[in-house]
Amino acid sequence: MIPGEYILADGVIVLNEGRETASLIVANRGDRPIQVGSHFHFFEVNRLLDFDRKAAFGMRLDIPAGTAVRFEPGDEKEVTLVAFAGTRTAMGLNALTEGALDSAAVREGALEKARAEGYGGTD
Repeated sequence: MIPGEYILADGVIVLNEGRETASLIVANRGDRPIQVGSHFHFFEVNRLLDFDRKAAFGMRLDIPAGTAVRFEPGDEKEVTLVAFAGTRTAMGLNALTEGALDSAAVREGALEKARAEGYGGTD
């Protein structure tokens, strides 16, 4: 075995089957590249990424674990998001959510905090 090597069974591997998804247009309004990893709560990504944050609440990029999407300055691209599974709790990151992703109060509090802190896509 080679460190980091993947050994997969024969056949098709389906990721995130049956989970809620959303497609969003995301624009980098900054002057530096921004990279977002596969399991980062997309709602909480860099404030200079402009997109519908309300639609992204409780979701992450629909890409394989350990990979990322890079947004160059001025770039605008479509991404597909998928709902988090498991306990559906977000803590840390940019400290916007800090709680249960299925709680209306947590969601509204996170949106208000994002607006107050100047995150794009919160108006």
